[in-house]
Amino acid sequence: MRTLIALLLASWLAAAQTDAGTASHAQATTASPAASQLTIPAGTKVPIALKHAVSTKGAREGDSVYAETTFPVVLNDRVLIPAGTYVQGRISQVQRGGRIKGRAEVLMHFNTLIYPSGYTVMLPGAIENVPGADKTSMKGNEGTIRQDSQTGEKVGTIASSAGTGAVVGGLSNGGKGALIGAGVGGAIGTAIGLLTRGNDVKLDAGTTLEIVIQREVPLDASRVPTTTGTAAK
Repeated sequence: MRTLIALLLASWLAAAQTDAGTASHAQATTASPAASQLTIPAGTKVPIALKHAVSTKGAREGDSVYAETTFPVVLNDRVLIPAGTYVQGRISQVQRGGRIKGRAEVLMHFNTLIYPSGYTVMLPGAIENVPGADKTSMKGNEGTIRQDSQTGEKVGTIASSAGTGAVVGGLSNGGKGALIGAGVGGAIGTAIGLLTRGNDVKLDAGTTLEIVIQREVPLDASRVPTTTGTAAK
């Protein structure tokens, strides 16, 4: 009788251990995918620097744009995007400044991250800020970079031309000549303003931009380096 009880107890213990092992394996299997996944949240801001110049004078829609991250993006003590990660995008729209109205504009979207290891991730990235560019501003929410207005400059050209004409006219024909000279000078200044195209948006190589990730981006944690080292130059 005791032998039978001992055998039943041993069998029960063995079954319990097997069930516990199966449960542990199931938990490990369930946790494994989560542990291997990282996510760049929507709204994450990424500082980058252009690897080449971009200008509305020569740029065309569809042209590629190349940049590099300048500072690591870290979330919960884990590097998501190390400094030195390459970023690739395209010019979606470009417009040169008009002679009478219309400022120069360029719209770029960034769509690819290339890690130092070669791991490539597709992303939706739009420019949010251009801290490294002078005389430019952001237009709307789509990431359009626009050249600042030149109205003051053109008014200054007209006034300067009118003033010069008045001086020349005054020296040659007195008061009446000054009025005529001012009119002629103003007309010349106006003509210069109309014939001169507005300034182009010029972003030199090394210009710093800030892009924002528009939707969350899943990452394979095993392929994202844990250090903040830069890519090979």
